[in-house]
Amino acid sequence: MNLSLLRNAFSNLLGAMIPALVALGTVPLVVKGLGDANYGVYSLVTAIVGYFAVIDINVTAGSVKYIAGFNANRDKPEERERINETVFFGLSVYTLLGVAGGLGLFFGAHFFVTRVFTVAPGLVEEATRTLQLAALGFFLGQLQSYLQSIPQALLRYDIASRVEMLFGTCVPLLTVAVLMLGYGLFEVILVRVVASAINCVVLWRAIRRLLPDLAWRTPGPAIRRGLLGFSAYSFLSRFATLSYAYADKLIIGALVGVTGLAYFTVASTLANRVLGLTFRLSGVFFPATSALAARGELESLRMLYLKASRYVVFLNASVLVLVSAFSYQILFYWMGPQFARAGQVVLSVMALSQFIDSLTSLPSLVNDGMGHPRYSGMFALARALVGLVLVWLGVDGWGIAGAAWGHLIASILLTSSFLAAVHGRTVPARLADLLRRAYLPSVFGVGLVAIVAGAGNRLFDRGPLDLVLLVLLTMALLFAWGALFVIEKDDKILAWSRVKGFLSMRKPV
Repeated sequence: MNLSLLRNAFSNLLGAMIPALVALGTVPLVVKGLGDANYGVYSLVTAIVGYFAVIDINVTAGSVKYIAGFNANRDKPEERERINETVFFGLSVYTLLGVAGGLGLFFGAHFFVTRVFTVAPGLVEEATRTLQLAALGFFLGQLQSYLQSIPQALLRYDIASRVEMLFGTCVPLLTVAVLMLGYGLFEVILVRVVASAINCVVLWRAIRRLLPDLAWRTPGPAIRRGLLGFSAYSFLSRFATLSYAYADKLIIGALVGVTGLAYFTVASTLANRVLGLTFRLSGVFFPATSALAARGELESLRMLYLKASRYVVFLNASVLVLVSAFSYQILFYWMGPQFARAGQVVLSVMALSQFIDSLTSLPSLVNDGMGHPRYSGMFALARALVGLVLVWLGVDGWGIAGAAWGHLIASILLTSSFLAAVHGRTVPARLADLLRRAYLPSVFGVGLVAIVAGAGNRLFDRGPLDLVLLVLLTMALLFAWGALFVIEKDDKILAWSRVKGFLSMRKPV
């Protein structure tokens, strides 16, 4: 189970990492092709569309849990029938949600652009047409999101990740190509809508191969009650995620304008993309927990949870050091001096906020997989409400930097409360064990490396060569600490045996 989970985790990570690198690499070209103001409008359109997904009651989460549990006992015919009922109930729900949200976006586009947000008069017509086109993308995105979850529920992240990698890489490259050919914002969104439609077709064909017995079944009352009951609470978690991802941009768009929104979006997107990558390592725990709970293997789950937390916290803390210590230089060489001056604080503070939020990822997944979404749901709602208030106050008083500080304060308050609430209750591990086995080995050592990196950055920042040497030194120190004090002995032995086996295969006979 360990190796299977590890393979799925790295497949899930690669499915996000490669598209994220391509997307981040193309941001300067997209900003240059659209211009600062148009890029702000682009950020606003994607934020409005993303936030409209709040109508999603998150049947995806319930579907993943139930499909994973049924699939764990798939040798029974009645469990295969329940998979069919679950899949087609989910498809029906997301078709209705996509239609409802798409119509709302299409007919409300002019209102959002002219009455809610600060858009220059010369950009109003194009922004309206683009948002109306994005309404179709919303419908397709709802279907795509659900279809993507089915291979994941079956613990076939290799398939889901290959599809995600393909489209996640092609779309940013096609976006740049469209801009280089002289087209604008409308055509950029059109490319994304077409890609989403093709993505849905590819995913459906993959699902038919994974579930050859898949056939339409009208979901029975038990399936409907189970999915809707689970989703009613997990919807709150989704609402918090959407608020975290989009509400700050909507507030900045309303109070500051689209140029300030462009500066914030670039910095916060980098922090969220980079720190969010390791969530993909954790994501496999939701269906895995559901399967282990269905078989009653709770001690195995506890051991896996503590070990995974140890490694994920170390990886996230290491990435945090690299992003925060070199935030100005990253933005300077990536986007230019104006973005570096405007976004340095945002990048550093948002990276720290994202790290603190990441501490809830594994506990939330295990909590939900054990069948207790009400805990994560209620805390997610509190996170959304507190976060929105603090971000609004921050933007009103201190602009885009205030938004970042609002996120950080909300993250500290709600993360600490959530961790104390679920451990020993819905998560089968004590908080003291988590702190001792997962947090302390990483936080102490990574904190020392952060101090060294910050001091070196102030003393030796004289150009690109110094930056490269400092980054390499920081990475070497992090790797040394991880190898010596974070990786457990059994895993070191296993890793070394794999290396020796690989080297022996390379030797000439």
